[in-house]
Formats: sequence, C-alpha cells, structure tokens
Amino acid sequence: MAAGWKSSPSAYSTPNRAANSSPTVVLPDPDTPITTTSGLGRSVNWAPRSISGSVYGIDRGRPPPRTVAWVETTDAIRRHNPAVREFASDNWAGAHPEILAALALANGGHQPPYGADDYTVALQRIFAGHFGETARAYPVFSGTGANIVALQALLPRWGAVITAETAHIFGDECGAAEKVAGIKVYPVPTPDGKLTPELIDRQAWGWGNERRAQPLAVSITQSTEQGTCYTAEEIQAICAHAHERGMLVHVDGARLANAAASLGVPLRAFTTDAGVDIVSFGGTKNGLILGEVVLVLAEHIHDIEYLRMLSTQLASKMRFVSVQFEALLGGDLWLRNATHANAMAARLAAGVRAIDGVGIARPVESNAVFALLPRPVIERLGKRHRFHVWDEDTGEVRLMCSFDTTPDDVDAFVAALDEEMRS
Repeated sequence: MAAGWKSSPSAYSTPNRAANSSPTVVLPDPDTPITTTSGLGRSVNWAPRSISGSVYGIDRGRPPPRTVAWVETTDAIRRHNPAVREFASDNWAGAHPEILAALALANGGHQPPYGADDYTVALQRIFAGHFGETARAYPVFSGTGANIVALQALLPRWGAVITAETAHIFGDECGAAEKVAGIKVYPVPTPDGKLTPELIDRQAWGWGNERRAQPLAVSITQSTEQGTCYTAEEIQAICAHAHERGMLVHVDGARLANAAASLGVPLRAFTTDAGVDIVSFGGTKNGLILGEVVLVLAEHIHDIEYLRMLSTQLASKMRFVSVQFEALLGGDLWLRNATHANAMAARLAAGVRAIDGVGIARPVESNAVFALLPRPVIERLGKRHRFHVWDEDTGEVRLMCSFDTTPDDVDAFVAALDEEMRS
C-alpha cells in the first residue's frame, strides 16, 4: 500500500475516559479583564460579559438555552476534554490566547467589509516587513483555497504544475487543483518530500506539444509533508532552474514558520530572496483559528482579487482573518509558536528513539516525527492516543507537535509507547 495519509480506526479512536466524566468549563470572570500586548502593538483590555441570545444546539427540536451556560450542557463540550492534547496534527490545537484577544479587540464597532477594514490594510505593511516591499497579502479561508488561488495566478487553463508526490495539492486536497482550478498536477516521487532540479526535469518536458498540459509552474512545500525543510540555497536552485525553463514557483507554506524556526533564518530568506513567485502562507497550524494568506512576491502577478472571489475565498468580515495574522506576525508570536512546536518534536523524537524496537523513519527537522512501530503496538496505542498511520505496510506513524504541546504531553506519550512495547 502506498504511503500517505492513512488512519486506522483503532489509531483514530477516542481515548478511554470515565463514562460519566465531564470536563470542568472555566468561563471568564466578567470582572477580570484580559490584557495582552501581542503583535498588535497595543494593549488589549477585554472584559468579557454575560452573553445572552439564542444558541442552537444539535437537537433543534428543543428550545435553545438563553445564556452562556449552554457551554456546559452541549454534548460536544461534554465529550471535549480541554486538558487532552494529541499528536495527530498541529491543526488539532486550539487558538493561541493572544489570537483570541486580538479577535475580541477587532470585534468592537463596525468596519468596512471585503478587505477595506483597518486590519487588512495594516496587514500589508506587516507582510512587507517580513517579505519585502513588493509583497502583497490576500487573506483567504483555508490552505486548499490559498493553493487554488495561487496556482490559478501562475497558470493558464492549459498549464500544469510539477510537485512532489507527497504534496497536499496532489494527494490531500481531493483533486481541488484539477477539479476547481482546472490545473493539471504532475507528481514526482521523492525520497524525502523535497524536489530538486533533477527531479523537476522528470516532468518538465513536452513544451509545444498540444496533447500535453504545459508544465509552467513548480510547487514545493516548506516544511514538507515529511517534516523535512528546504534550505534557502536549495529553494534558490529550484527557482533558478524553473525560471530558466519558463516556469514559476509556488510555495505551500502551511508550516512556513516551522521551517524558518528550524533553519534560523528570516521568512524572506527562502522565499523572496530565493526567487519564489507566490506563497500560500499558513496560520491555522501555528495558532490561528482559521485563515491563510495568498502572498504575491513577483511584481508581474496580478488579478488575485478576481481569482479569490471566483474561488469562493473572499471573506465578508475579513478583519477577523486579518487581525489574527496581525497578532501573529506583528511581533514574534509566529516564531515563538513554531520554535516551541519544533522543540517538542525534538523531545518526542529523543524519547521515542530511546525505546527498544522503535525506529525514527525520517529526519526530524520541524514539528513532525515519523516513527516505525509494530502493528499490534499501533493498534493498542491507538486506544490511548490519537495519531496518523502514515504507511500501514511498514508501520510508519506520524506524530505532530503544536504550539501548545507540553513536555508532560510528550513524556506521557513516550511512557505509553514504552509500556505498549513491553506488553
């Protein structure tokens, strides 16, 4: 069976908890303000108050509760234990408190819709500070949406994009690039999720042949789906090679911050300065509730506004997407979150590696750990923790750390794995 995103039922099951246990929900004290000085560059003083009004639950046949007390009574909240953190993916994490505080600040009063708000305007300056004065930021809802918009900006209707076989645009977005954007995707097998000029050339042919979709773009992922990171020099070589052949370069940067933290370089070092044309800049996997940004770096790329609209990625209340990125990138929150997630992955890898009979399958260069486990252990461990089975044939599992993963979380998982290996 080919490697990829495989989840066995047992590895995805709900961990055992007491049958009648219900998490304690701590609501904000209405008289205690929350203060933060995040990347917004100003103090946020938010005093929550009681919330009234209808809140519709799952059972629409019952009258909905009328106050914030509904939070304690829904089935979802009873099932959700906020103290439990897993290793299935970094988008399982909630939002960073500074992001929530920024959203509360942006919620006051009225602002123009569709990107004319103060936060989206300010966001342009923030991205320019990280990526250069020519950078243009277009907030969207999701990573798939960002990829679709970005690739359409690079390619004509007969165009094709070359990418690694493990890339999201090929194997994890339900054919969205081809179905929604009408773009042919040419995959290339790679040993580590990374393309090279030589690997690109396996699909970079057939120009002028009207029977073949024309390879006019290259898409790489940073950090890759296998947790590896391109160096700035590697991306520069890819961009130079692609541009020489008339191809443009897209970076899927769902975990761009993790790569920058791992490499110890600014975000622009392996994007703008390396010759990248357009980036899908991720936020959801680094502490945001939702939202990504289509980041245009090449001056000759235009008309993103229209592509965003026709791709259903134009947010009406865009300030709530933009303010999250302002909080993330206006200070060092993006780097703190990514550095912590990477550090937890390194701790996890060290603990897993020390267990007899367990191997580390790939280099640990970001916030992902790929381990090799016996199949019976995967099944038993899956009843206690959640993670993805990457390759059922080899027993390779993927473990992801996030901004809120704690050393105790890591140590508890390692202890559970060690116990199952001894069973």
